[in-house]
Amino acid sequence: MPTSTGTAHVERDPDVPSAVTLFVNGVPSSYLDLDDPGMLAFEYMQHMAAVMDELGAAPLRALHLGAAGCSLPRWVEHTRPGSTQLGVDLDARLLELVRTWFDLPRAPRLRLRPDDARHAVASLPDASYDVVVRDVFDGDRTPDHLATLGMAVEVHRVLRPGGVYLVNCADRPPLTTARREAATLAAAFGETSAAEGRVAAIAEPAQLKGRRYGNVVLAAVRAGSGAPSLSSTTLARAVRSLAVPARVVTGDELSAFVGTAPVLDDPEGAPTGGTVADRS
Repeated sequence: MPTSTGTAHVERDPDVPSAVTLFVNGVPSSYLDLDDPGMLAFEYMQHMAAVMDELGAAPLRALHLGAAGCSLPRWVEHTRPGSTQLGVDLDARLLELVRTWFDLPRAPRLRLRPDDARHAVASLPDASYDVVVRDVFDGDRTPDHLATLGMAVEVHRVLRPGGVYLVNCADRPPLTTARREAATLAAAFGETSAAEGRVAAIAEPAQLKGRRYGNVVLAAVRAGSGAPSLSSTTLARAVRSLAVPARVVTGDELSAFVGTAPVLDDPEGAPTGGTVADRS
């Protein structure tokens, strides 16, 4: 089907009759089991879910930048009924299609907004979300204006104290982008955030060693009463126990991972957003 930014199509999983993969411009973007909203197939989403579990079982206010087929919003609704969520995607037609194709929570539990992710964040009130997820790609990379210090500072503003920013960073050896993004998050979330276990990188060990292309989840927690520690043994155990074991890198290990990687700044005079429209 044609969309606002290209094409989308859905393929059934031959091994799981109730499951489908949504492809956007030929790239697998979402996997959904239509009978089981609690199932997350993509490993990086499992890592994000493990971090969100550190926030407890209460309903969440969650912002999803890069909504696609809304796999993660379905999981949040399933595991924390009563959550209120906003999914943002640049592709307006894609959002209309996934509303038709998939059984998604209705507004106001899940609102879908066609917009540029950074523009959407800039329009939101201070301390209004428990979780912000960034999962936005143009081809195999995140648009530059969504990975900068300016963007991270805006997300920090929108998070409540103790809230979590989760970033899907796709990178290849030697993980230059992931290291720079981790440095950028540490700068945005406070000079002591890395030492306090409020910034982390999560991925398979081979990926963290820069042996291949893949996804690194970066997480950052806004300081505040009751803020979760990304250095917790429960989080480390949760990602280590997955079907594909992963590691959580925090503290001194994270500092070593970042090394001398510079912060990602906005180029002077660069545009930072698009247009806004809301859709239920």
